[in-house]
Amino acid sequence: MTIVPPASGEPRRPSGPRDPGDAWVVADSGEKYWGRFGAAGLLAVDAERGILLQHRVSWSHFGDTWALPGGARHEYESARDGALRESAEEAGVPAGAIRSRFESVLDLGIWSYTTLVGDVVQPFEPVISDPESRALAWVPVDQVDDLPLHPAFADSWPRLRELLDVRPVVVVDVANVVGSVPDGWWKDRAGAARRLVERLERLSDRGMDAAALGLPETTWFPGFVAVVEGDGRSAADSSTPAVRVVAAERSGDDAIVAQTVELRATGHDVRVVTSDRELAGRVTDAGASVAGTSWLLGQLG
Repeated sequence: MTIVPPASGEPRRPSGPRDPGDAWVVADSGEKYWGRFGAAGLLAVDAERGILLQHRVSWSHFGDTWALPGGARHEYESARDGALRESAEEAGVPAGAIRSRFESVLDLGIWSYTTLVGDVVQPFEPVISDPESRALAWVPVDQVDDLPLHPAFADSWPRLRELLDVRPVVVVDVANVVGSVPDGWWKDRAGAARRLVERLERLSDRGMDAAALGLPETTWFPGFVAVVEGDGRSAADSSTPAVRVVAAERSGDDAIVAQTVELRATGHDVRVVTSDRELAGRVTDAGASVAGTSWLLGQLG
């Protein structure tokens, strides 16, 4: 493997000094891959308009094709941060407009490309801010195959498309989880619930191994529904964008089943965290998978 800096007419940052990651990785076979530290791109999904695609200029690598906004990662930069930075630079994607859903990684050993799939939570219009773009467009999912696609994106698109309907949510039996750890929760149930919500938010932000959720690809960023009951109900005010806290009016188990039914009806992939066998049977009948409290505590670290 060799590292080759960009020549004239090859991808560059729009302005400022060149980053050390802006270089070609050349395999022994002669194939070239852009990004010394790998590359990443964003597949932004808008529920109404489709996915955001970039029409690449003719002089770029595989020019006159449509692909995802993306590019070379910086050294020590996570794939997600790289995808979001590059999409901001190339398509004007605003900070906070995307909620990450999952990552898909193509790892060739000498080089890797990470596709970050994310949902648009704040609608925006893309802006051409990079000389590599001829056009930017929201393309309906069923029309993507009609375009001349970048070969690498064409290879990954069928697999990614199948996963666009997969929306994992973890429903947490908060009383069951906090009650499994003897840390004094009985003195302040609401406080214990809030601490758990904070940990769930951090877990959602850093992502979970796909295998732990029984899902394909590499990393998922699930949403969480935390159901609180009894003295823990006052923790309902601690909801965050990643963790929705639901206060059970009466039975916590009934509220968990109701949330499961509602989420399944809207197409979500639901996993319920509880070690209560009776509740586990009820949510399984409603179409959810079940994991015990030890599973979640292990994920929380």
